Amino acid sequence: MSRYTGLWVGMKVVNETVEQTATIDIDLDNFQIKRPQNAVFPTEGVHHRPRQFTPLLDESLVTQYKLPLVNQFVRANNIDKTPLLAQEKKLGIVTAGKAYLDVLEALNELGLDSESASSLGISIYKVGCIWPLEPTGLKAFSLDHDELLFVEEKKPLLEDQAAKILYAEIDRPRIVGKKAPNGETLLPSDIQLEPAIIAHVIVKRLEALQVDNHKLAQLSCHYQASQEVVKPLLSRTPYFCSGCPHNTSTKVPEGSIASAGIGCHAMAVYAQPETLIFAQMGGEGATWYGLSQFTKTPHIFQNIGDGTYYHSGLLAIRGAVAAGVNITYKILFNDVVAMTGGQPVDGPLSVEDITYQVLHEGVKQCIIVTDNPQSYSKNISLPKSVKVYHRDQLDTIQKKLREIPGCTVLIYEQTCATEKRRRRKRGLAIDPPRRAFINDAVCEGCGDCSVQANCVSIQPKQTALGRKRQIDQSSCNKDFSCIKGFCPSFVTVQGGELKKPALAVIDDSILDAIPDTTLIPILNNNYSIMISGIGGSGVITVSSILGMAAHIENKACSIYDMTGLSQKNGAVYSHLRIASTPSNISASRIGTGQADLSLGFDLIAALEKDAVQSLRRNHTQFIGNSSVTPTAAFQKKPDLVTDHQAFIQQAKEIVGHDNTHFVDATRIGLSLLGDTIAANMFIVGYAAQLGLLPVGIPAIEKAIELNGIAVPFNLNALKLGRLWAWKPEVLLEFLDNGQDKNTSFNEQSLEVLTTHRKQLLTDYQDSKYAERYQALINTVLHAEHNLIQSNHNNQLTKTVAHNFAKIMAYKDEYEVARLYTDSKFMDKINTQFDGNFKLKFHLAPPLLSRKDPNTGKPIKREFGGWIMPIFKVLAKMKKLRGTPLDIFSYTEERKSERLLIDEYEQVILTLLTTLSNKNYSLAVKIANLPSDIRGYGHIKEESLRQVKQQQALLLEQYNPPNPCEYIELRQVS
Repeated sequence: MSRYTGLWVGMKVVNETVEQTATIDIDLDNFQIKRPQNAVFPTEGVHHRPRQFTPLLDESLVTQYKLPLVNQFVRANNIDKTPLLAQEKKLGIVTAGKAYLDVLEALNELGLDSESASSLGISIYKVGCIWPLEPTGLKAFSLDHDELLFVEEKKPLLEDQAAKILYAEIDRPRIVGKKAPNGETLLPSDIQLEPAIIAHVIVKRLEALQVDNHKLAQLSCHYQASQEVVKPLLSRTPYFCSGCPHNTSTKVPEGSIASAGIGCHAMAVYAQPETLIFAQMGGEGATWYGLSQFTKTPHIFQNIGDGTYYHSGLLAIRGAVAAGVNITYKILFNDVVAMTGGQPVDGPLSVEDITYQVLHEGVKQCIIVTDNPQSYSKNISLPKSVKVYHRDQLDTIQKKLREIPGCTVLIYEQTCATEKRRRRKRGLAIDPPRRAFINDAVCEGCGDCSVQANCVSIQPKQTALGRKRQIDQSSCNKDFSCIKGFCPSFVTVQGGELKKPALAVIDDSILDAIPDTTLIPILNNNYSIMISGIGGSGVITVSSILGMAAHIENKACSIYDMTGLSQKNGAVYSHLRIASTPSNISASRIGTGQADLSLGFDLIAALEKDAVQSLRRNHTQFIGNSSVTPTAAFQKKPDLVTDHQAFIQQAKEIVGHDNTHFVDATRIGLSLLGDTIAANMFIVGYAAQLGLLPVGIPAIEKAIELNGIAVPFNLNALKLGRLWAWKPEVLLEFLDNGQDKNTSFNEQSLEVLTTHRKQLLTDYQDSKYAERYQALINTVLHAEHNLIQSNHNNQLTKTVAHNFAKIMAYKDEYEVARLYTDSKFMDKINTQFDGNFKLKFHLAPPLLSRKDPNTGKPIKREFGGWIMPIFKVLAKMKKLRGTPLDIFSYTEERKSERLLIDEYEQVILTLLTTLSNKNYSLAVKIANLPSDIRGYGHIKEESLRQVKQQQALLLEQYNPPNPCEYIELRQVS
């Protein structure tokens, strides 16, 4: 068409097309391009004329010749088609591209094939060239139809053209699409169309056309109404990778705001409220040129990547200089275009180049911040005005830059974490023999490590004493920002290597004895599988393997992958459809209630909007991985709970209890195969053995082999999944049943809870100290038992038992030393690490640490293994705690900790004097306040301040009840 008409020809492509893999039939033998006969061409021709600049003539040629040639080419080559034409014409549906496939799917949802749709007076006109719309074919199609329904995504491009084309026709049909004749919205312009919406509109238009009511009643039986929107329990939003430079570089000083830029750092918009939405590439900061004149905000930071800088970002900086606005461009130099797979930046670029460029553009000051300042030796000829600082000083540097009038530049240099990981695997970069480890016994669960690092490798760990933190060694990229968290629980392991778990060795005879399933679903139309998981865990690989298995069995498939930002810890979905022939697959997206099977590799993703809409009660089979990986929100909300039972219950309520199957695939994959990545293929084997996949196991195995990646590993995972579905008891003996099953204090019995805490306090100090604890617990328990109609399950006593022990066992120097010299610490180290390694401890002892001159906070230091003997001595000196010989007891922190014990005891005793069923729940809330007192030093001081404010408010609400409800209070031994 382009050669024939002399025009540019473009294609409109949408996600469902670009991200689709499908089985298609191409009849190349009968394919040919026809040149229209008797076409009229201008004497000048339609192609470019060298050395002739004639804009008016060119415009005339487009209008008089070229666009008419397009229409002729469309007609000659049958680009616009009529796949369905009714004999008694009622409703003509005009559509194109993805929307055409959605229309076919909508008719299928209504139970209409070509014959039955035609009998209702439905015709379809499929437009191939959406602009300019060819008028002759449209007029011929519209003839004798009562109404034309235009089905198209977003704006009414076809509908508006058709209205103009048909306006002068005497017997023109009624035109509807975005609006009905009465002005009611039919097909929305602001959201994506899906078959369920289109099916609903088709039924409404047939009713408006007074099509036979008996036939409409039949349609209503087939039509599946849109499901009620299910509110997700939690969302899995995309987030920075472990060790990503953006975890630090996107932070701004308190009181400042930033604007995002194109690239990975745009994800800061999700997590950091002080970061504004991004502009187009090359427009970074341009909105501030005008906005700055109409706000009291004096300055903003603007994030921009090195690839964007080279592409067009330098122009944005030039504009900011010209506008004279107060702005600091933070240019991340991370070596690669990270967001799209780690490609090199187009063109030669270095940090040194950027400094010279921006200074010559007129920026007031340029500063470099890096994690490796020593690399900037005297041999690098930076401009004299450019200074280099360690990234630890980022906050201080930003505060200085925001005070400088005009445009400034901060270059943040740190290699992309994912690219660094790739280079280490390929031997192209040094892999430091060093790993971070958290001693959960010392950890207070305050979350300051997450504040410092923003790293998703910091994950929750439930212990008998509450929720602590742990490092996910499999995803850790060794950034070590986390060790800056103000906490003595961080240890770095130097040398050695991660210990590989002992793999299960299962007799081949058992695996060979797994019976072949004969329950493969029958493909009457197509079989739709919604696959949900976390980016980077192999979701797309699974759909590819199942699609190839269908191809091996001479079946058709369609795979639509929804990735977006999912490679950054977000949700990823794959819409997989398998059919006997390609003609049985229309829309690539699985619509409302259309899923026959849902593979929930991640329960959070499987129950979010994009996936949950495909589920249908008593129809969809749901297989879920009951192990729930924490979301990135945990980094900002340390108390965020991901209760897998809540997700399991929600899935059962949506599809029905009998249609759900759950298996802890992550734990099984790690225990049996040594890697959690095995979970997905394990679930595939489980589903196949249950007879829920429309492809045979031999075909799946062949597809795994053709994929060529980790073939033995994936084949083994597949077999183990099948074995679990057949005889799970065979695998149970290999599972790590000694895993940490510690629950919260609310789930423990009072006897277990108090026995554990008494032993803790005895180890902490002595038995007398534990007796003081027991005395208060007895008093609270007695008060509870004397309540009228008491049915509180000792909740108040349990709450006091947990919190009083926490306050009494405050972690001073003696306790931290005791916990490190406890044999359990080295047991945990030896469980994770192997080989010849050394330990380094990261501490900030109050009496020894110097303070940061900018923040006034103590600076942590690294101590070698030589400190362990000192720990042993300190641990034995616990008897000095609180005595005049306790040199640590004179600090304000230790004084407040001791005072807190007395204060809490007095508050509880005061509450008990007026305790009643009326104020019981408020008493529990007050008693539980110390659970929010966490951390060390200034972190603990701030949390204590907040808790005391909250306690004052709650105590004001704790009004005495009716005097007749008072209970007798006495100290119980």
